[in-house]
Amino acid sequence: MLRLSPSCLIQPPSSLPIGNLSSQFWSNVFLHPLDLFVRDELGCRGYVRYVDDFALFADDKPTLWRWKAAVREHLVGRRLQFHAGSAQVQPVAQGIPWLGFVVFPTHRRVKARKVVAATRRLDGRYAAWQRGELSFAEFDASVQGWINHVRYADSWGLRTHVLSPFVF
Repeated sequence: MLRLSPSCLIQPPSSLPIGNLSSQFWSNVFLHPLDLFVRDELGCRGYVRYVDDFALFADDKPTLWRWKAAVREHLVGRRLQFHAGSAQVQPVAQGIPWLGFVVFPTHRRVKARKVVAATRRLDGRYAAWQRGELSFAEFDASVQGWINHVRYADSWGLRTHVLSPFVF
């Protein structure tokens, strides 16, 4: 099984603010025709999309390379930009970067850069709490938010490692 995961954004001046709740809605509006194209025209049975990230699955590379070219043409025809750097054909055994995780056939890991960023952010918030600049409830909310995100990965050891420096 192989993977193709391009990302697309609307070209200026029609761009949408990332992170805005309306961007999720508008990505569905703009990319629904892509969903139909992948399903009906390409006949791809293994397809998943979340906002502007999507992956197509097939058993052979030539099929995925054909689909990649067809998707690029379809997006250009709809005035959408295809980010070739993030569009890769690769075996799923190498892991699929998806929503801050790397998904393997047997497990999920948190992306390393997400761990580094979270560690720095939590360290800063811990120091602010220690100085009295942040309430414990605010610090705890940050910790709980991070735990709730990484719990979708195989992350028990990671959570222990990241949270062990904090003394309460």
